[in-house]
Amino acid sequence: MVQAQLQGLAPLVSPATRVLILGSFPGARSLERQQYYAHPQNQFWRILQAIWPSSPHETCADSYENRSKWLLARGLGLWDVYARCERQGSLDSAIRNAVPNDIAALHLPQLQAIVHNGGESFKHARHTRTLGVPVVQLPSTSPANASWSFERKLAAWRAVMQEHGLV
Repeated sequence: MVQAQLQGLAPLVSPATRVLILGSFPGARSLERQQYYAHPQNQFWRILQAIWPSSPHETCADSYENRSKWLLARGLGLWDVYARCERQGSLDSAIRNAVPNDIAALHLPQLQAIVHNGGESFKHARHTRTLGVPVVQLPSTSPANASWSFERKLAAWRAVMQEHGLV
């Protein structure tokens, strides 16, 4: 059976983006809502909120628009390594016929690092290394990454944000 190509989300970046976080490809819930990390069990937004606890919780919980502004205000950006692909469900292991995004085309003048959210994204680190900034693999925030506790994921993510002066 031939599957239709799924289209990913637009990049969430600004000229002030210092750390670009790259996922693999949005899950079904994220595509449906047109929001990064929309699945309630994904720990992405919860981890960021724990790194910056002085920010009002409502900023992150209130609306996707507010979460996006909050993220950009911290010098973070979001995108995925794949622009489109075929996939049933949301698992990275089901991704087929993926077409990569042109990360270099973003032209981020303040970029200091690229962070890959999980192993599937990190498979493309050789392409992102050409941008001349450090490239880091962090543990996936996906609920499928149950081998890492929330606390262990948080420590890894916080260390990278601290290393690049964002905390």
